[in-house]
Amino acid sequence: MNTIPKTDSIQKLAEFWDTHDLTDFLGELEEVTEPVFTGRDTVMEIHLSSDEAETVRKSPNSKVSKLLI
Repeated sequence: MNTIPKTDSIQKLAEFWDTHDLTDFLGELEEVTEPVFTGRDTVMEIHLSSDEAETVRKSPNSKVSKLLI
């Protein structure tokens, strides 16, 4: 029986999950009660036109916390 690989390689995990189904590994899963990803702020610089920036700013689904112009 296959087991979920123990690796930090995104490439290896992606290749594994491209050919496997999570439901085949239910016995290996465990509930996580604490946050896994904490204290990780991602800063991304994206160059937008004024119109694009205004669209992002007005979007009701925008998760942008700060938009610098």
